[in-house]
Parts: sequence; structure tokens; C-alpha cells
Amino acid sequence: MQVTVDPDRCQGHARCWEICPEVFSLDEQGHGSVTVEEVPPELQAKARDAARNCPERAITVR
Repeated sequence: MQVTVDPDRCQGHARCWEICPEVFSLDEQGHGSVTVEEVPPELQAKARDAARNCPERAITVR
């Protein structure tokens, strides 16, 4: 599974990082980015939860 964060939609609420810091990181303004190319199976549920909790729907799960 892969996830991406659309930087144009992310508003820096940091919910993704709060839910799954193993997959997401924050820049100096609090905008999220993905730190892994492939989400390991043991983190996939947390990554999906992070995507569902993004207020701007900036996270895509594939």
C-alpha cells in the first residue's frame, strides 16, 4: 500500500502524524508528508485511519 499527501490541500492540522507518526512527518509549518515508499502491513490500518481523519482529504491511499 502507498499513501501520498497533496501539499496543495494539506492545511497543517497534523492529524495524520498524530495517528501514524511511523508513516507521516511534519514540516516546519506542520504540513504532512509521507516518510515511507510502501506502508508495511502492520501500519496499513493506522495509515488508512489517518487518511480518514484528514479534514481536507489531502491523503490518498493506493
